[in-house]
Amino acid sequence: MEEKSQEKNGQAWNAKSYDAWVNRFGMPHEAAEKIKKDPLKRLEPLDQYIGNVNGKKVCNLLGSHGSKAVALALLGADVTVIDISESNSRYAGELADSANVSIRYVVQDVLNLPEDELTGDYDLVFTELGILHYFTDLTPFFQVVSRLLKAGGKLVLQDFHPVSTKLITSQGRSQAVRKHKVTGNYFDTALEVTEVAYSKFLPELRYATAEERKPFQVSLRKWTLGEIVTAIGKERLWIQTLVEESHREEFDRGIPKTFIIVAEKLV
Repeated sequence: MEEKSQEKNGQAWNAKSYDAWVNRFGMPHEAAEKIKKDPLKRLEPLDQYIGNVNGKKVCNLLGSHGSKAVALALLGADVTVIDISESNSRYAGELADSANVSIRYVVQDVLNLPEDELTGDYDLVFTELGILHYFTDLTPFFQVVSRLLKAGGKLVLQDFHPVSTKLITSQGRSQAVRKHKVTGNYFDTALEVTEVAYSKFLPELRYATAEERKPFQVSLRKWTLGEIVTAIGKERLWIQTLVEESHREEFDRGIPKTFIIVAEKLV
């Protein structure tokens, strides 16, 4: 199941993500100029948990278009990105070149890394937003995290909160008509087939047929917060911080949108 799901998801991420990032952020040289003006801002709100990265060895797992990796490099980090998408790698490489920094980009399924990549000497493993649901088993993923980190190294993870992704449906675009309903099953373990996240930045898909949309489909397994915390703890990653963040929009303020976990690799 894991292998087939990973293959399907990888194909979707290789389809047209470069074009999507151009539509979303502009050409790499344009995006680089924005990041260079204030790289720390590009890391918000995680900058307070990441700390000073100057001279630190950092792995940005599933780092996608490389924006956060470039920001980290501008702040003095030695950055490696591991991501399955050649298309993502292309954008990230051009972004780094335009920002006059060097990042190392490993195009590889994170669950099938060669042994020489699992070096156990990273000060920080950083990953964020829409990552965990691509795995049908969290244990192998956090085993990789643990094997990348040195003793005392830190995991900083931000992802979407299960209450929002698994339980609540929201409708209406203003405070007056906004409604929230519990429509999901928080404990559902079934895979969900949906379109890859960047597809919303491809205007040509707006009127595409169902057949034309198939290359952009991915399979997701949405996890509970308890499952995530347990999977991290099992790999000798000591959870120091768990922050649940609310929606920024006023009419969604009472619903958790994202969460942040900071964990330290034990000796």
